[in-house]
Amino acid sequence: MKKVLTIAGSDSCGGAGIQADLKTMSALGVYGMSVITAITAQNTIGVQNVMEVSKELIEAQIRSIFDDIEVDAVKIGMVSNIEIIKTIKDLLIEYNAKNVVVDPVMVSKSGYFLLKPEAQEAIKDLISIADVVTPNIPEAEVLTGMKIEDSDAMKEAALIIKRLGAKNVLMKGGHRCNDANDILLCESDFLTLKGHRINTQNTHGTGCTLSSAIASHLAKNNDIKRSIELSKDYITKAIENSFSIGHGVGPVGHFVEVYKKADISYK
Repeated sequence: MKKVLTIAGSDSCGGAGIQADLKTMSALGVYGMSVITAITAQNTIGVQNVMEVSKELIEAQIRSIFDDIEVDAVKIGMVSNIEIIKTIKDLLIEYNAKNVVVDPVMVSKSGYFLLKPEAQEAIKDLISIADVVTPNIPEAEVLTGMKIEDSDAMKEAALIIKRLGAKNVLMKGGHRCNDANDILLCESDFLTLKGHRINTQNTHGTGCTLSSAIASHLAKNNDIKRSIELSKDYITKAIENSFSIGHGVGPVGHFVEVYKKADISYK
């Protein structure tokens, strides 16, 4: 079985972060492992509190995995400060990690800043070792300093981000008003991945889920284009089968078929 490591924060309500990553990996048939970078107190309404894990413990977690287990892909999510980012980058280089997917998480859907402002430049160093980086439009605007309002601007931003060192850049278009098309910059070629907007408020953890899916498919020896196509299909189905669990933004359906079999009242 292929083995995929997620390096990210913990989400106490289970819709995003480590919990979403492990659900996605299990759903796609790979073995998920985790390095926790932060513990959050959050629910469907918002993030109430965050406690960062020390860089020493993060290093110990990473070494524990790589010293014992072959890692077929790595997904990196919430990394909140400069020291943590540097520790992760240095160790992944040391262990010659492969199939590295960076999801540059900055702000939660409720508006809580998960990446400290002073670490915004440091995240670019992490992007430099990525096989693929998956920014949404607000994240790409921070990374590039430009306003992104159409597909031409998405392509321009992708080129700027690729110059940071990432091998491939997936510009997620879900924050655009008119469509949900994504743009992949692969080598020097652009590929538009068509999508349709789904009318639901329950989109908690979509970025975490997509990036984990990409890492899972890369681990299974799919090429970058195929991995992203399969992952986009998976996240689309998950959003179509999202559901409410509280009073705010609910999770996507990571285990759609399992949920349906286990609970006849689902959906």
